[in-house]
This record gives sequence, C-alpha cells and structure tokens, in this order.
Amino acid sequence: MEPHLSLNQCMEGDNSQMELSSNMDEEDGGNGVGDHFKHKGKPYMAQNLGQTTKSLCFMAAATVLIFTIGYFIGYLVYRKKDCAPNCAASVPTSERPVEHETGAAPLMDWDDVKKLFAQKLSPAKFEPVLGEFSTANHRAGSPGDESLGNKVLNRFEEYGMNSWTDEHFVKVQDPPASGYNKFVFKNGSEERLDGFLSYSGNGAVKGAVLYAHYGEESDFRMLRDKNINMSGRVMLVRAGRISFAEKVANAAKMSASAVLIYPDSADYTSDETTQFFGHVHLGSGDPYTPGFPSFNHTQFPPVQSSGLPKILAQTITARMATNILRQLGGQNVPEGWGVVTKLGDETDVITVEVNNVLTEKKIINVFGVIKGFVDSDRYMVIGAQRDAWGSGFATSTVGTSVLVELARSMSDMVKNNGFKPRRSIVFASWSAGEYGSIGATEWLEGYLSSLSMKAFSYINLDGVVSGRNGFKVAASPLMYNLIEGALKEVNYTNQATPLYSQFAKGNWEQNLLEPMKLDNAAYPFLAFSGIPSVSFRFTSNPEYPYFGTMLDIREKLNSATSNQVPQLAETATRFAGHMVLRLVHDHLLRMDLMNYDKNIRTRVAQINREVLKIKKMHPQLLPKALTVKWLIMAHGSYSRASQSLARDIKNSDLEDIEMCRIINDRIMSVERNFLSPYVSPRESPFRHILLGSAPHTLKGLSNHLEALRTDNPEADANLFRHQFALATWTIQGCANTIAGDIWSLDNEI
Repeated sequence: MEPHLSLNQCMEGDNSQMELSSNMDEEDGGNGVGDHFKHKGKPYMAQNLGQTTKSLCFMAAATVLIFTIGYFIGYLVYRKKDCAPNCAASVPTSERPVEHETGAAPLMDWDDVKKLFAQKLSPAKFEPVLGEFSTANHRAGSPGDESLGNKVLNRFEEYGMNSWTDEHFVKVQDPPASGYNKFVFKNGSEERLDGFLSYSGNGAVKGAVLYAHYGEESDFRMLRDKNINMSGRVMLVRAGRISFAEKVANAAKMSASAVLIYPDSADYTSDETTQFFGHVHLGSGDPYTPGFPSFNHTQFPPVQSSGLPKILAQTITARMATNILRQLGGQNVPEGWGVVTKLGDETDVITVEVNNVLTEKKIINVFGVIKGFVDSDRYMVIGAQRDAWGSGFATSTVGTSVLVELARSMSDMVKNNGFKPRRSIVFASWSAGEYGSIGATEWLEGYLSSLSMKAFSYINLDGVVSGRNGFKVAASPLMYNLIEGALKEVNYTNQATPLYSQFAKGNWEQNLLEPMKLDNAAYPFLAFSGIPSVSFRFTSNPEYPYFGTMLDIREKLNSATSNQVPQLAETATRFAGHMVLRLVHDHLLRMDLMNYDKNIRTRVAQINREVLKIKKMHPQLLPKALTVKWLIMAHGSYSRASQSLARDIKNSDLEDIEMCRIINDRIMSVERNFLSPYVSPRESPFRHILLGSAPHTLKGLSNHLEALRTDNPEADANLFRHQFALATWTIQGCANTIAGDIWSLDNEI
C-alpha cells in the first residue's frame, strides 16, 4: 500500500487520469500499473524517472524524424514546381481542360489582352470566312437559312465552345404565292410589283394620291396646316429618315387608306427599277405573340400586336414613283420638299391591291458561349442577323463573319494563351431579322426574367460595313465612355491612326453618335429588355443604297468600300472585340451612370419650359396644382444616387469579389429600371422612358404638352397628369435601386 500512498501524495492535485491509474493498480493486487509500466525490482519513483528519460529520448527522435520527412517533402514540391512548365509543355494546351474557378481569376494586364487579341486577327483570315457564309438565298426559315445556321453551329463546336440552338415558330407575311401585288394610276396600265412589305394590310383600295415627303409626323402636320383632307388618301412617301413601319403608322393616324414608299434619287443611287423589301410592324418580334415567345408548345389565345397596321403598304420603284409625281396636280409642296412640285388633288386617283400571304415558319437561333471564370452567371451577348431577302452581303454575311471571327479569336485566347474572362460571353446568330428582329426578340421574350438580371450588355453586328469614309454609333448612354475608349485604342484598317482621330474630329458624341432607331436590332435589347446596347457601322455619304434589295451583293459592297471589305471587317471585329474584352476583363463594369443624369436633366428642363409656357399662355389647360417640382426632385435623387455609386466604385477593393459583384449588380440595374412598370409590354413593348417610343416616355410627355399648347384634339390634360406622375416615380424607383440597401434610399420625394 505504500506505493499507493506515495503515489497519492506525489500526485495530489494532479488530474483524474492518474488517480484512475492508481486505483486500477490496487485492484490488480499491487502488481504495478499495468504491463506497459512493469519494471521488476524497482520502486515506483525510480520507474517513473526511467520512463521520463526514455520518453524524452523518444520525443527527440520523433522530432528529428518529422523534420527530416518535412525536408524531403519540401524538396520534392520544389522540384515539381521547377519542372512543371516542361511537364505541361508535353501535353498540348488544347487538350488540357480549362479549369473554371470560384475565386478571383488571375488578371492578365489589359495591354497584354489588347496585344493578344490583335495578333489573332488579320484581313487575310476574313476572306475564307466571307466566302463560306455568302449564299444567294437564305431567307428566314428557308433551307438556306438553316444550312447557314448549321455552319455557324459547327464553327462554335470546332472552337470548343458550349453551343446550342433555340427554335421558334413564327408567323410572317410573304409575297403572294400566285399573282402579284399591283396598282393602277389613273387610266394607266397595271404595274406589277415584286417587292413587298411584310405585315401590310391586305385587300384593294381606291383613293387620291397625296405626296407626303418622308412621311414623318412633321410632314403630316404641314399638310394639315394646309387644310388638306387626308382621310382615304393614298400617301406617296420617300424611303429614308425613319422606318417603313413609322411612315405607315403616321399615315394611319391621318386616316389614310394606303401608303406607297419609293427610293428617291436624292437619297438612293440604286437603279430606278430596283425593288425594295421590308416590313411595317411598328415593333419587333412576332406580331402575333406580342410580349411572349413563339415557342411551339405555348398555347395562348389569338392576339395581335398593337403595332400591326390595318392599312395597305407597298414599295414601288423610283421609275414608277417618278411617273406618278409628274402627273400630280393640287397645291404646291412646302418649301424644302425637294424637286417635287405638286402634292396631288382629288382627281389623281390610284387603285392599290396587296395580297400578301400569312404563313408560319420555323426559325432557328444558334448560340455559343465562353464561360467566365469568376461571375460565369453574368454575361454579355454579341449577335448578328443571319437571314436576308436575297444575298444580303452587307446585311448579314459580313456581320455573321465578324461574329464567327470574334468567337474563334476569343476562344483561342482562353484555350491557348491563358486569358480568363471574369464574365461569360454569349455569341448569337439570329434568324428572321428582316421581318423585324424576330429571332432576337423572341429569345428576349422567352428568357426575359433571367436575361434582365444577368445580361449586362449587347453588341449588334448587323450592317457593320456599308462604306469606308464614315463611322456611326448608336448606344445606351451607359456605354459612352466604353465606346470612346475603343475609338481611341483601335486603329483604322492598316493605318496607325485611331478611329477617334480618323472620324471623331475632336467630339465623337457630336460627330459620330446617332439615335438608336426602331429598326435597329439592338433596339429591343435596350428599350424592351433594359440591357445596355450598342450598334455601330462603317458608312459612306451617300448611304449604301442596297439594303433591303436583291442587289446587296459582294460586288456592290466592294464598290462602296473601294475593295476594302476584309480590312474594314477586321477593324469592325477589333472595335467590337475591344468593348467585349473590356467588359469581361475588368473587375467593375465600365459603364458611366452620370451620362444618363445629363439626359434626364435635359428632358426635365424641356418639360419644365413647356409647362411654364402653357401656364402663362393657356392657364386653363393645366390645373394650378400641377408642378414639375416632383420630377425635378426625382432627377435629384437619381443624380445623388449616381454620385454615391461613383464614390463606392472609386473606394472599392477590387480584390473583394463579393463587393465587386454587388457594385456590378447595382450598375446593371440602371437600364432595366428605366423600363416603366406601369405600361403593358403588349401595348407599349418599348417601355424605356428615356429611349423608348410611346406616350409614357419623357419625350412623349413633351410631345403631349406641345399638343396641349397647340390645341390638338387628341391632347388630354388628365391623361398627361397620369403619365407625368408615373414617369416621375419610374425615375425615383431607378434612383432607389441604384442606392442599394433600403436604409440608403433617398426618401426626399
């Protein structure tokens, strides 16, 4: 028992584990502390001392062993790193899988990105591509269109991209399957027409011809000021300035019965017998499924777009128009309306007959994607129309070739040169563009809820080369700084002169910027979906006259560009690619919210002036309580929110992935929050209050005020107040979204 007592005395205050050991010894009858602690003939303390010495030796040996093993492991790791390049070089880069990361992708220097991209392109590489995608017949939904789509799909797959297709079943109008559209002027002979305008009203009408210049709203106001009765008249208008659809819609407001559109020699240098093709749907997409997609499995009640005209519309040749204009009587034309002398009177009777056929077609959009390495669920889209009325060389062949070359060069940068875009790039080949951007719009309608949250930009490649002496850009104000940077960094063809120096003449916004028109394929992305968009083109003066004709062929474009098509296509590719790479390379999206601040300020000031004029000259038209104060305050909220976001961007930590994502999402929200939530996409699909087209827009409010001031019978003061309030709150709502968290909102209004 002595050892037991000594143990308790020596270990008093120690842990319970040792007490448990002594009790176990007692239970064993005093034979020691277990087999592993047995040392014969020695008292316990001596045993403990020996054990301690051996333990120390063991620990020292273990330490030396661990150190030795660690040394060898470190040596082997070092050797592995040292030989890694040689090992990797033994495997072809194209065969190694591209690893996508969840963290921050290693950032390649921007100058290196530009240099690498430029090395991938050359005019010589464009010649075989232009030849491959040039065909004589690829109208939307035709075998030729599908064949071209398969070629694009094969290219995407060849480049190692994830690719897929999207089918839509759409209704379009085509020329009569048998017979002709035609007209008879006075007692002349019947004129048969090969050209046509899809979505025209059908039937036959008889009425007096009235010349209406370009068919713009201002032109019809001039005719109304001359006290000319326009009801039932057949309007003869020149092509140009605005779309065919807008001309027909303006004529329909005047109660016209039909519209004939011709190319005037002052605007078009094409042959006087050239037939023109187009559409007159005041909108985009399938007009028989407005606001929702034309998938085969969708079941909706019959409905039509509000933009479908009820009156007849038809193109005629320049020769036919000249013959009519020579015989017109009536009043003299307003000053500045060109060489035409008379407007026409009630005796200048014409009969017009349109027999277009409504048919359903399957169209196919083709897609490929380069996935991003950080925010792969955020993507930009680059698209080009694939179909055309005829050859469509400038209309679709060049744009499709640029699209394919962009896909080739950028996928090669990722696979073989280590470029890692932060965000994804989607390449899209659209069908049915000639009928009003149907392919693109149906895709937008089909995936609107997802695209509006995840797609941050669209670049349109349609018609990018139609000349060589000029350059034009149409874009969202958010993208102005991005465009200016590309103009300054991309050189014109083979010269050392940047595009900015070649064309901008010191002020690119004044000399190169043009409004984005309704018939631009980028317009539905911007005004319908709220996705910042840009469209650009090389052009000449006069404009390329063969869009929408069967003469849009390689030889005509060669003539318009002095045989510089491959060089201009390569420059267009570099310009588009520069913007794409900038948007997927930088941590933060290169978009400037303050450009919209200037846009809103201009519109608000214009509305304020109109309101003050009416209150001074016609105080009875508007209630005394109506004030522009709230609109001005909403603009102030937007301005402060934009400045606050600009400060957040300036002070942000670019290595903080989550913070960059939050800021980018705030930037992405701006465009879509300018879409008025108070109007129906079916009645007013282009809901953007700054760039859209309808009475709810700020421009529409200004026009409404002008109508009130001029005592237009269509003006309605109560309707104006309603639209005015909704526009005000749309701007305030956009400001609230930019502000971010709910506790950061500007609630001054």
